Amino acid sequence: MSITLTIRRLFCDNPGCARVTFAEQVDGLTVRYGRRTPQLTGLLGAIAVALAGRAGERLAARLPAPVSDTTLLSLAMALADPYAQTPRVLGVDEFATRKGHKNGTVLVDCETHAPVDLLPDRESATFAAWLTDHPGVEIICRDRGGAFADGARAGAPDAVQVADLWHLWHNLAEAVKSLVSKHSSCLREPAAAPESPPEVLHPPLSHAGRLAERVQQHHTAVHDLIGQASPSGLSPAAWSCPATPSAAMPAPSPGRNWPPAAGRTSPAPWTPTKPYLHRRWNEGHTSAVKLHAEIREQGFTGSYSVVRDYLRRFRRLPDDAPPPTRPPGIRKVTGWITRNPDRMGDDDQQKLKAILARCPELEAATGHVRSFAAMMAIRSASRLPEWIAAARADTAIGLCGFADGLLTDLDAVVLGLSTEWSSGCVEGRVTDIKFLKRQMGGRAGLPLLRKRVLLVAADRRQDRVTPRAASFR
Repeated sequence: MSITLTIRRLFCDNPGCARVTFAEQVDGLTVRYGRRTPQLTGLLGAIAVALAGRAGERLAARLPAPVSDTTLLSLAMALADPYAQTPRVLGVDEFATRKGHKNGTVLVDCETHAPVDLLPDRESATFAAWLTDHPGVEIICRDRGGAFADGARAGAPDAVQVADLWHLWHNLAEAVKSLVSKHSSCLREPAAAPESPPEVLHPPLSHAGRLAERVQQHHTAVHDLIGQASPSGLSPAAWSCPATPSAAMPAPSPGRNWPPAAGRTSPAPWTPTKPYLHRRWNEGHTSAVKLHAEIREQGFTGSYSVVRDYLRRFRRLPDDAPPPTRPPGIRKVTGWITRNPDRMGDDDQQKLKAILARCPELEAATGHVRSFAAMMAIRSASRLPEWIAAARADTAIGLCGFADGLLTDLDAVVLGLSTEWSSGCVEGRVTDIKFLKRQMGGRAGLPLLRKRVLLVAADRRQDRVTPRAASFR
């Protein structure tokens, strides 16, 4: 379908006028030098804001209003930024423009939850310059990073800074994780004392499978032949077995003739150190590294691999023994310590209780963590100085660094624990930015990303103010 529109072309008779001729325009339908109507341009601009280039190109071809992805991006960049007044409560946080390499800053109105602007980096000077150009901010919600704190003090010295509760708890959890990592040996349940290692240097035949059965058969065959003839008159069949007669005749059992692994050094030269090695093993010292260092002080000249291979056979479990249980990981134990006990299962509570019973440092840290969580739950900072003093006094629990950080940012932390403002809405906008970046394949620069973030948020606000019709007639 085509629409034919007739308009008038006008001429200017004034010789001094630079414009000789011009066409009459129809309001809302035509524009000068325009190849599309304002309605189509608005439609394609909305598609570019919602879907960006390539996806918008595919949709426009189905309408049909075929345009290239470059044209759509140009239409999006030509749109004016939505009007946004300076917020009274400003939320600030960082986001990755290129993950692991470069970060930007997102500014959000904490009262309307609408993004205000995107900055190209997370430097304090950039943030301070934005605050200077947009006076009127009274409260700034931020994380614990020093760049935003310095920028807020420089650009808006009269504004009140509030430390976000989630970031406070995250910093505490990181300190607890570091402490759990240092005491990872306490996570494993103490093992029962190992049995004395046997004097036989080779593993039992019951662990060797078919090879052991074959050695047993050859051993029996060789001794049968020995019983029938003298060693010098053995039949040729005796020489077909892996264990030669010279090795089989003095052996009381087939285990004595077990073929050693290739390259394995015989332990005979260090037989005098074996009693000491066995005694230390029975005392519970099963680390091959430590045992090797100890026997080297007694004159042993062999390598670490000799001791490791010798002790490896004693670590083997019987065939009917259950497999050893793995201890809980560092992240799991950290989650148990920082989680609300009322939301933990009975099994997890019992495991955590056993770990804390074996490690007094983790038990003390757990008490401090739950005390801090109680302050956060009731939104009260009255006990914060007492908590900081207790955490700094108990140097063994590893929370001194976190407590010192609270002292350097005490005013913002107190307001974070006692007011309703937080950076939760900012984290939601960071999630939106990640979605838009994935939609554009990570190839969008900051100007296009900023334009889409602001316009998409404006469209959402418009949808909430003016609901769309539920049906059409």
